Parts: sequence; C-alpha cells; structure tokens
Amino acid sequence: MNSKKREKIINEILSDETDVRAATAPHQEDFPYERDAEAQVTRREFCNFLALTSTALLVGAAGFAAKSALDARSESAFTPALIPNAAQMPVGSALNFRYPTEKDTAILVRVSETEYYAYGQKCTHLSCPVYFEREHGGFECPCHEGAFDVKTGTVLYGPPPRPLDRIEIELRANGEVWATARKAQGGENAN
Repeated sequence: MNSKKREKIINEILSDETDVRAATAPHQEDFPYERDAEAQVTRREFCNFLALTSTALLVGAAGFAAKSALDARSESAFTPALIPNAAQMPVGSALNFRYPTEKDTAILVRVSETEYYAYGQKCTHLSCPVYFEREHGGFECPCHEGAFDVKTGTVLYGPPPRPLDRIEIELRANGEVWATARKAQGGENAN
C-alpha cells in the first residue's frame, strides 16, 4: 500500500470521528434520532422535576412526623420483670440488667436497705453506656465526661441534653425487686 492511499484512509477515518453527524448521516433513516433535542431540558421540565421532588420529600417528612406524633401519644404497655439478684445487692452497689427487652440495657443502684433507683444505661448525649461511680454517688459517662444524679437521673454536668430514662421499680413483699415501666424524662441541660 502506497503512502498516498494510506494517508487518504487515515483522513477518512479521522474525519468521521471528528464529525459525528456526517458519520451517522447515512444511517439516520434507519435510526431516526435528533441529537439537538438530546441535551435540552426546558425550564418547564426542570420546574416540574423540582416541584415533584420537593412534594415527595415534603410528603415523606410529614409521614415520619405524623408517625412520631402518634407513637408519642400512645402509652407503651410494659410487662413487669424480675430483676435477678437485686435483693442480694449490698447497699451502695450497682447491677446491670435488661429491661423492657433483651436489647435495652439498664442499671440498678441500691442506695439503702429499701431504696433502689434504676435507669436506662444509655447516655442521652451519644448513647455511650453509663456506669455507677460509688465515689461520686452518681452515674458517669466515660465518652464525653457527662454525669447524672443517682436519685433523679438529671444531668449534673457535661453535654447530655436530658436526664436518663427512668425505670420504675417495685419492691414486692417477698423481697424481690421488679422493673415495671420505662419512661423518658424531658428537660434541657441547664449548664
């Protein structure tokens, strides 16, 4: 193959690649497709897309808000549960247990012979587990140095925004300690 023929073939190939319209023109009749309209989005189409997307987001958010409001109104029914080994706890000690489900950790503290306090073990800041600090007489969160009062569950210091969830305790005649309900406590950190 001589150099002129080779150069002609190369130019034909390159011209086809640079001019897509010329390369596809012979096949346009078989595959009718207007490239001019391909990248054009009208203002009306764009506004319709925005309106549809915004409406879908609003409906979704309203649905979640409505479900949350309904859940907050309904009273949760808690099944009383025996806290094993609670009656044998020495005064000034703590015991971890699970209530109201196996997934919910809780902590029980015995402050006197007849006085027990129980709370959900998750810190209300970022859900780190709290522990009973006997020396300070309260619950402490090791993650961000938050602390809670042992008798009320209120925030003593640190970043937690609200008190610990309170677990209601019932002392039965046979000396058993039962958890009967779990309630979220409100309020803002007054620090």
